[in-house]
Amino acid sequence: MPVPISQMWTVASYVLKQKMQGRKQYPLVLMLEPLYRCNLACAGCGKIQYPAHVLKRELSPEECFKAVDECGAPMVSIPGGEPLMHSQIEKIVEGLVARKKYIYLCTNALLLKEKLHLFKPSKYLTFSVHVDGQKEHHDFSVCREGGYDLAMEGIKAALQGGFRVTTNTTLFDGADPKSVRAFFDEMMELGVEGMMLSPGYSYDKAPDQKHFLGRARTRRLFRAILSNRKGHWQFNQSPLFLEFLMGKRDFKCTPWGMPTYSIFGWQKPCYLLQDGYADTFAELMAETKWANYGTESGNPECANCMVHSGYEATAVDHTFSGLSGLLATAKATLFDKYADADADALLNEPVTPVHSYNPLVQIETPNNLEETRA
Repeated sequence: MPVPISQMWTVASYVLKQKMQGRKQYPLVLMLEPLYRCNLACAGCGKIQYPAHVLKRELSPEECFKAVDECGAPMVSIPGGEPLMHSQIEKIVEGLVARKKYIYLCTNALLLKEKLHLFKPSKYLTFSVHVDGQKEHHDFSVCREGGYDLAMEGIKAALQGGFRVTTNTTLFDGADPKSVRAFFDEMMELGVEGMMLSPGYSYDKAPDQKHFLGRARTRRLFRAILSNRKGHWQFNQSPLFLEFLMGKRDFKCTPWGMPTYSIFGWQKPCYLLQDGYADTFAELMAETKWANYGTESGNPECANCMVHSGYEATAVDHTFSGLSGLLATAKATLFDKYADADADALLNEPVTPVHSYNPLVQIETPNNLEETRA
């Protein structure tokens, strides 16, 4: 089973409680960004584009705990930047485990092997390792030769140490569905608990703006990848969200479902857009004009978004919306092969490479990158 029963029960009981209290807007996962500093310069991410004085900033453990307590979500995702570069990351994790929060520490795993001794295995802690596909594709995506091998070393060390490990994969236009499916086989053979998937989202600071997916291409790609599914694949996501990616469901974005707290405060409206910041979680929920976001709003910045942080919470909420939601989730869980001859044909179509250039050489990064890696 890709997710422990205790975690499933915690999430289910939390969502049902929100439903019983009549809350329509509630957080499911807190996206806690304790720093923006990173040791990679990925083409699809723009965090290191910030000036050096911003990249050197960190949230203190106390600031993290205050945000977690304010939000009240049962799960906490810790992205960045690279969280393992935070000077007190072990104290942050220790404090969240003590609060019995289910933590997904998102890492590129370059430092995982050497930092592993800072942590203790726990059902509450999962290392979510960013791996964007097979070796060559991953190294291109993260703009670092040898990045895949280091990530695999980190994953193996964590698994051997008794830690929960998942992978987190972002797919861009030009991704080869055959290669992605082979990647799934490799990760399952490696022994990870489950895999998370999301299409890439084009936002202003990302250096590579050419290869983000539109909605129609997203559905086509994920239909090819996730149809005719192999029985040993395990996904650490709502099965209804995966159906959404395949074009089998039409969900609305719930940007409040995964709110973001960072060195700047509570980010409006979501992890991917920056329309200002709130000082408190209550202010974020009360003063953000939620109707201005999501595909149905007509906001052009949201037009092509199908990202996990906007729609997974929607899928989970739908599961507990009534008998139809529960039955749909049960069906998607039990009958998850999705036989589709036409999708098989999509696997044989020619694929345009994600990068028409070599990002290991040509991606421009700030002059202060080496300084901020220290």
